[in-house]
Amino acid sequence: MYITSTPTSENSMKAQLHLKTVMPSLPRAAKCAAALALFAASHAFASSGAPTVAPGKLTIGADLTYPPYDYVQDADPAGFDPAFMTKLAGHLKLQPGFVDTRFANLILGVNANRFDVIASALYVTPERAKQIDFVPYLKTGGSLLALSHTGFEPKKPEDLCGKRVSSIKGASWIPKLNDVSKQVCTPAGRGAIDVREFETSPEAAQAVLSHAVDAQFEDSAVAQMTVNKLGGRVAITSTTPLYPVVIGLGVKKGNDALLAQLKSAFASMKQLGEYQALLKQYNVAEPTGNDIAQALGTASN
Repeated sequence: MYITSTPTSENSMKAQLHLKTVMPSLPRAAKCAAALALFAASHAFASSGAPTVAPGKLTIGADLTYPPYDYVQDADPAGFDPAFMTKLAGHLKLQPGFVDTRFANLILGVNANRFDVIASALYVTPERAKQIDFVPYLKTGGSLLALSHTGFEPKKPEDLCGKRVSSIKGASWIPKLNDVSKQVCTPAGRGAIDVREFETSPEAAQAVLSHAVDAQFEDSAVAQMTVNKLGGRVAITSTTPLYPVVIGLGVKKGNDALLAQLKSAFASMKQLGEYQALLKQYNVAEPTGNDIAQALGTASN
């Protein structure tokens, strides 16, 4: 919902009316004290909005190297997250500003008050939920990429045993790949999965092109864009979304006022159809309540 100044104006007017009624009968010192009290009350109401790093602005941490979610086009942030956050900030009557931050440093950044919120295709996980609060807003999955026409076409994580795999640094699927490596690959004598992390998704894709790795594990939407951008030199080899995930905005724990206002602004976007239009434009989905519970590890069996 929009943040308005109605409560401030209404309460201020009531206070002023009360002072006008009683002020003539007060001694001079009491009049001064009453005036100061009115000023303090008005200031308190005016400052009742969610605290942000910079007044009047919503500062957003995003890794702007991750199209189609977050990237730079003509010197401006572009992609799903900038489009989503610009509309969200509008509902909050705040000016959006983006801080380009590598993915592995996003949670550190929001907790260090470098920005107010993370909007960077950040997967919701129980581990991350211990560090930040989430506003879930998207659902996606993972895909495997490999060089075209080489004969290596991994369909699932178990097909990566004994192979080198590139990934963006800090991705949520890395622990899952390591678990497959320990629980499936090594016991079967097929060799461990050698996960190699890179600062950006384009660097991870370049590792495939240069034969530094055998495959890349990537978000499905990003994987499709990578295939298109590289002119078919790499191909998506998996046939179903791997490790379906929920994406969420990240807010520092304890910043409950901002968290509540983000949720309200999100609800307004849905009511106006703005959110649904973005989902359709970027070919992504809204997570269900069960999806969110599964992502947070709170789903009942």
